[in-house]
Amino acid sequence: MKDEILPLFRDVLLVCEQENLLGGTFFALDGCKLPSNASKEWSGRISDLRRKKDKIEKKVAQLLEEQVEADKRDDENNERPLDGSNRGKQIERLKKKAERIEGFLKEHGAKIGKQGREITSNITDNESAKMMTSHGTIQGYNGQALVDNKHQVIVYGEAFGDGQDHYHVPPLLDGAKGNMEAIGHSEDCLKEKILVADSNYHSPTNLNKCEDERLDAYIPDKNFRRRDPRFATQQRWRPHRGKRFSLEDFHRDESTDECVCPQGKRLKREVKQFIKDGIVYRRYVADAQDCKSCQLRGRCLRGTQVKRRHLNIPIGHVSGNLTKEMAEKIDTHQGRAIYHQRLAIAEPVFANIRYLKRLDRFTLRSKVKVNIQWLLYCMVQNIGK
Repeated sequence: MKDEILPLFRDVLLVCEQENLLGGTFFALDGCKLPSNASKEWSGRISDLRRKKDKIEKKVAQLLEEQVEADKRDDENNERPLDGSNRGKQIERLKKKAERIEGFLKEHGAKIGKQGREITSNITDNESAKMMTSHGTIQGYNGQALVDNKHQVIVYGEAFGDGQDHYHVPPLLDGAKGNMEAIGHSEDCLKEKILVADSNYHSPTNLNKCEDERLDAYIPDKNFRRRDPRFATQQRWRPHRGKRFSLEDFHRDESTDECVCPQGKRLKREVKQFIKDGIVYRRYVADAQDCKSCQLRGRCLRGTQVKRRHLNIPIGHVSGNLTKEMAEKIDTHQGRAIYHQRLAIAEPVFANIRYLKRLDRFTLRSKVKVNIQWLLYCMVQNIGK
């Protein structure tokens, strides 16, 4: 089915093209996170799974000791055991769980994410991911779709075992180009076309891909609403919280290259410069003892586990900074007008798939099978159009 689903999807897309349902000039990108046929209780880092196995084995040993003691008492009293059968079944269940974890650990190593750090593995479906949603934490997949604006036809869809959208634009654009070429469009069919996506897709990887494809992309950063004058008074509706110290409350001493906090303590330079999202920062760090006894700690540090204040001060921009250029484009009147069309293009598609077509979870395991299921629903969406 893996080899047949993509040609079938392209056949449906070709019919949409023949029926003049594709505009081909304006696209919206969005996704939805759905649970799959995988248990989040069976997920964790390799060290977590080892601890879980050890805990189960200790429980088995404890139950075996209790069983031996119970057998001794029954032999002494010549009585029939009352709970021995239930304890035996519990021991067998726990042994199977421990063996399942042991088998997984022998076959799989640590699962490494895009940033080179270990992420959670899953015994039931190791290609799925634990993701945060508005309804809580789920174990599942992230279904993505690139939608044409003319009649909300899905040009390309794919399911990813990753909750973050920071790396999804390159495979989605490559897949969309392949589908458009298959139905007769040119190789540079995306050149100078408009693409809109929400701030979850704002990352150097995605912006660089849009730049390489010469797309007219509108992907805002997380702070674009704060710069929008139409949202200048939105804070008045939020509950009042104690004001925390911001970057403006710290004074930078140029002579010693240190920062002075509102309490008068000095933060020493930790990193001369580093680059994040095209912006050059310099990092300063406070002494842990100063922060520990500070009376203003509650207004400076978040949480009780944080020991000291770290301060990142922007000192410049990288030449050709795509983040800055994108912010300037989004903040224009035309940029805001184009970006906000995203809601009317992509959101109804996912509402149709999730609530009218009743896809509230993926029922299969592994990325290949889940992707087939996702493409089938994308095809149904296009057939309806």
